[in-house]
Amino acid sequence: MKVEIQPDVRDTAAQLGTGVPYGLKVLAGQLADDPDMGRPSGLPGILTVRVDGDMFEDCPDPSVGYIREPDRIEIRFLRAAPSTESSTNAQDQAHEQEQGRHQHRPADPAAAAVTVREIADAWHRITGWLKHNAPDSYAALRAGANPAAIAALEEDLGIQIPLELRVLWLLTAGDEGSDGWGCLPGNRALMTLDTVAAAYRQRMDTQAHEDTLNADRPEEERITVWKATWIPVVALGPADSTSGLYLDAVTGYLGRWSRYNEGPGDELETLVTYLEDVADMLEAPALATRDKPGLVGGALVWGSRLDAVQEARWQPLTG
Repeated sequence: MKVEIQPDVRDTAAQLGTGVPYGLKVLAGQLADDPDMGRPSGLPGILTVRVDGDMFEDCPDPSVGYIREPDRIEIRFLRAAPSTESSTNAQDQAHEQEQGRHQHRPADPAAAAVTVREIADAWHRITGWLKHNAPDSYAALRAGANPAAIAALEEDLGIQIPLELRVLWLLTAGDEGSDGWGCLPGNRALMTLDTVAAAYRQRMDTQAHEDTLNADRPEEERITVWKATWIPVVALGPADSTSGLYLDAVTGYLGRWSRYNEGPGDELETLVTYLEDVADMLEAPALATRDKPGLVGGALVWGSRLDAVQEARWQPLTG
């Protein structure tokens, strides 16, 4: 059985401890012999298994997520183990994972598995490009979120997180930005889980105020600036959440949001198509239509929001 490890997984392993890369290599050998040694995760088609850190120096029991196919295994993500190692917490985590499997079991497992693969592939294309061409932007991406953190956010928002967004957050928990630039078109940034919660609460408060005013308005004049099923995903910048993109948990489409209540825009696309479009623009910048990618030093900077000083340093990509 062939076992493949994504490059960003190797990078994460090196960051978690000096013994983790070797532990990961040993685990890969074990998976080659026993492809089904992992346990089902909350994501369709993804199995998880933990590296036994006691066998290696400076190896904190990381959790590994992988896809098993008939002729190969692909290790998709690596996550540090929780700091608390008590058996009680381990039992609680297992219980939470079991609940998550039931709560998030998709109606069509085959379609859900495709979604998992599409999100992961698109994001790996983006991060692979960043690693080799814009290392500052690559370094600004956070590691993947722990499933418990996503579950906590879900409880905070009171809404089930769509599968595609769960997959993305398991791969990265946000973009801290490089010199104020996010890595997405318009120099936008993937929001951290904390900023998602804060923006959601702020927008819900705004809608509650509008609902009070709507009570005295004719039905045709009532204003909706936010719906409970909208989850903010992308912000104007790493430190600017005045506007951005949300994912509608009901329709699966992205939409534009703004504190200034601007129009939502006409273009409808899913998170998958959005990320695939970003990857396409980076790999073939000459064909980019949404925005033009370029570099300022080791950072990816998109051309649509440059000031005069930035423009003098900006090197547009070609090819």
